[in-house]
Amino acid sequence: MFFHRAKPRLSDGEIDLIPVRTLDADPEMQFGREYTWIIAPHGSRREMGEIALRLGESPCVYCFGHIGYHVDPPYRGHHYALKACRLIEPLIRREGKSSVVITCDPDNTPSRRTCEELGCALERTVRVPAWIRAHWSISEVKCRYIWHLGEPSGEGGDRVGP
Repeated sequence: MFFHRAKPRLSDGEIDLIPVRTLDADPEMQFGREYTWIIAPHGSRREMGEIALRLGESPCVYCFGHIGYHVDPPYRGHHYALKACRLIEPLIRREGKSSVVITCDPDNTPSRRTCEELGCALERTVRVPAWIRAHWSISEVKCRYIWHLGEPSGEGGDRVGP
């Protein structure tokens, strides 16, 4: 596993995504390159949650998704996961992806709503293989949402904050 220089801080003026780490392919999870950011109020380092972008394709990515996020309980209800996804969209396009998968538990209404507000399409609900559940902490069933971004741009700039 190799660490790379993290991507710059991303911001929309309300939240900042502060880079935590960039990892090359993890041989166990097979996520491919993975970028992780802390979700924080603009101009602050106070952690409200986290978002990760995984660029690989594997059985684990199939179940965990290309994008994984969580928002800590005191900060829920402000659409921070939605805003964080929109902030990483230019990076996803530059990495050559025209669509990505976001998975969530069927009973996770806020995450399902985030996917719907992004314009994701529910592909299907799948059973997570027993070998994945035995090895990692993941629910037995996941909803797979596809976020179609259109053609990758290969150019453009991140919204970079201070």
